[in-house]
Amino acid sequence: MAASSFLATARDIHNRKQNIFSTVNLSGWVSILLVFLGFPQTDPIFAQQEIVEEIVVTSTRSRRSFEEQPTRVEVLGGEEINEKANMKPGDIRMLLNETTGIQVQQTSPTSFNSSIRIQGLDGKYTQLLRDGMPLYGGFSGGLSLLQVAPLDLQQVEVIKGANSTLYGGGAIAGLVNLITKTPGPETEQSFLLNATSASGVDASSFFSSKNENFGTTLFMSYNNSEAFDPANNELSAIPEFERWTFNPRLFFYRENSELTLGFGAVIEDRLGGDMGYIEDRKDQPAYFEDSSTKRLSSQLEYIHRFQSG
Repeated sequence: MAASSFLATARDIHNRKQNIFSTVNLSGWVSILLVFLGFPQTDPIFAQQEIVEEIVVTSTRSRRSFEEQPTRVEVLGGEEINEKANMKPGDIRMLLNETTGIQVQQTSPTSFNSSIRIQGLDGKYTQLLRDGMPLYGGFSGGLSLLQVAPLDLQQVEVIKGANSTLYGGGAIAGLVNLITKTPGPETEQSFLLNATSASGVDASSFFSSKNENFGTTLFMSYNNSEAFDPANNELSAIPEFERWTFNPRLFFYRENSELTLGFGAVIEDRLGGDMGYIEDRKDQPAYFEDSSTKRLSSQLEYIHRFQSG
């Protein structure tokens, strides 16, 4: 190897020239090992901050933030609820069935009634709540989840495990608390119309408004479907049903208190079983399930916030 000279330079982040090493009159074979240590960082790097919405959980009988809960609570937010509402606008079965540890089991193949099983326990041990109050009392396992529409839901709280201390023996497996929307600073109007290939129609609407001392919400829905037998075995996989739902609520606000008055009505006729009987309804020997629901409920809630100190 002929004699040669070698000079290496580098520029730091301030664009100043700096010599690293230099050699003169090299002869023979020479191995050069280059190690780059880098230049010190002089410009500060700030972490990006993002404001997230606070989640308030009410299933433990206390309005606490999600981080302050002493019990593990799983919360399904509004974004996920809206996604499932667009996919299945008539009921909440899909919303719950995709939650880990929860299985929505169809208890009747003809009437389509379903129950909620948490961690493998029977549906009669799962308590179904709406705004912290029992939705169907102690009979939620025998009533249909099809009677709960998701359009007016703000979030869904799930507690897995025994909660009989707070909600009695019906919550041995756990509980599902459906939290409905409350009036916000801006008026909200939502409409949903859906048609299915099984000749079903889902139509629902939600309205909310609020001023300084008064607020209101109104939810209405209509669901209808003809009996459907995709397997052609003369038994309905989807029953014939018609359901009306009406749920208005009034809110009164004061400085440290809030009063809520609500009313709910669900009227439904459901018929499933032998397709021949459903079509002509003649007095002939056939298997069928006919259920009629007329449910009226009222809600009264008063919240007062005491000032500490």
